[in-house]
This record gives sequence, C-alpha cells and structure tokens, in this order.
Amino acid sequence: MLIKTPFPHEPLPSEITPHGVYLNRRTALAGLGLAAASPLALAQGTPGGGKLPKLPGTRSAVAGAMVLDKPTSYTDATSYNNFYEFGTDKSDPAAYAHTLKTRPWTVSVEGECAKPMRFDIEALLKLAPMEERIYRLRCVEGWSMVIPWVGYSLAEVIKKVEPTSKAKYVEFTSLADKSQMPGVRSGVLDWPYVEGLRIDEAMHPLAMLVFGMYGEVLPNQNGAPLRLALPWKYGFKSAKSIVKIRLVEKEPTSSWTKAAQQEYGFYSNVNPNVPHPRWSQASERRIGEDGLFAKKRPTLMFNGYEAQVGQLYAGMDLKKNY
Repeated sequence: MLIKTPFPHEPLPSEITPHGVYLNRRTALAGLGLAAASPLALAQGTPGGGKLPKLPGTRSAVAGAMVLDKPTSYTDATSYNNFYEFGTDKSDPAAYAHTLKTRPWTVSVEGECAKPMRFDIEALLKLAPMEERIYRLRCVEGWSMVIPWVGYSLAEVIKKVEPTSKAKYVEFTSLADKSQMPGVRSGVLDWPYVEGLRIDEAMHPLAMLVFGMYGEVLPNQNGAPLRLALPWKYGFKSAKSIVKIRLVEKEPTSSWTKAAQQEYGFYSNVNPNVPHPRWSQASERRIGEDGLFAKKRPTLMFNGYEAQVGQLYAGMDLKKNY
C-alpha cells in the first residue's frame, strides 16, 4: 500500500479552512448594502483587536489600493498565518510570536545605492504619511483574505538611498533569531528568510511597506514591526519582520525558491492558469466565508490587479516565469 506523505507546506483540509471558521457561519449581511459601500467604510467596520497601539492612516489615493471586498475579520487575520519562523502550523504564529521583541529595531538599506542608511523603526514610521489600503492576499495554498493594511509605498524608502544604475533587484532579509523564534531551530528553510523583487516591482506604488493593520500596529504574528504587502503576488513574497533591504545587480534567490525551485518561482505572480505542481491555482477559498462548504471563488489574474501591474510583465512568458 502506498501512503502519501505531504510536504511540510502542503495544504491539509484543516489548513484550507480553520475549524473555528467552519463552525462560525457568516453573519447575515442583508440590507447593509456592502457591495456599494466605500472601502473606507468597510475598513472602519472591521475593528482591530483593541489591545495594540493605534496606527491610523488616511485613505490611499493609489490606483487599486482600496478594493471593495469585505475585509476578513481581525480574529481570522491574526490567528491563521504563515510565519515559519514560529512554526509550520497556521496557528503556531499566534501561539508563539509573543516572544518576538520589536523594540529596539533597525533596518539597514544598502547595496547598489549612493546613500546607504540604517533606519530606526521610529524613523521609518515618520518617513512618509501613513495610508490605509485594503488589499487582497492570496496564498499559494489556495486560501485568501482581505486585509486593511497601514503603511506607505516601499518606493519611499528606496528613493531615500538613491539607487545606482546597477540596482536591478531588491533583496529582503527577515530576522532569524533562535532565542525569539522557535521555528528557526528547525531545518524547514535555510535561514534567514530571504525574498526578492525586481526593482521596478519594488518601486510600483502598490508595493507596500506595512507597519499596521486594522488601524493598529502589526501584531507579532503578522510580521511586526514591518513587513511587505504586494497584492498581485502570492503571499510568500510578503517578507515579515524585515531587518535588511539590499539593492543588488543580480537576481536574488528567495528562500522558497531555494527550498523547492520547481514549485516556487522568482516572480510568483498570482496566475490561475499555472497550477502548482501539487494543486490547482484556478480557485480559492476566502477565509471567513461559510467554511468548508462555501463555494470557491475563481482566482483572478494578478489577484485582480492586472490593470495596475500587468504592464510590468509585458512580453514575458508567465508560465515559464512563474
């Protein structure tokens, strides 16, 4: 008899929809007119946990930054996470990330630039006006959320260091501290976690440096004190607890590409026409929408942001460059 053994990151049925979500049916929305409501009103109707410092942001004017989808509940968004530094189970980050110390915190921005800098987190918080943006988040495992993030465009930081003509890519390195992050003691990835973007991707207005969500500072399990959010890419591109940003000439090798090159390509754009080697990417389950028996929704090209970012990949073979 052949017994199938899943990869550590292969989605199990219990991972696609958490048990608590399955048991809690969605509250009836009849008469609320949510489809016609403004994104700002939707976000204001989705409060944070109330235990973290407030971090408000003005409504973003960036094209595509305020989707009309109903935001995921704060409880779901902070209890069902991928953050392997704290464990591979979706509940591990919420259970163990309390050990993360987010102050003091510095981020170095270096490499192919005229003015390399080392920023204290407080300086980064003041570098540009905070905006609220409601982004879809789509995970390669087949589930999705809608999150009201607080932060500003990553380009604001990159411009400060004045990239040279050799800066073709941007590499991000996350904290890897065994004393704070129990998952780093495992060999599931080659630590520290490293991710990369082409510089034009990083400079796109929708590429966001995030400091908060739901009007509050980021919870530890969601990548405190700062992380990336790129709404047109699969979630593993969103590096958390960033300590280094490096401008480089050659394409960086991301941690997931190093771990499984045949499954995780450099670009990782949301493309429903390119299946993952072990499951389809054509549909997704929105966390919080009536659990296991909810009808899956079709996955949109570039996660629904094709009008904003499609030109970045004009002429590219998006099956080869997955």
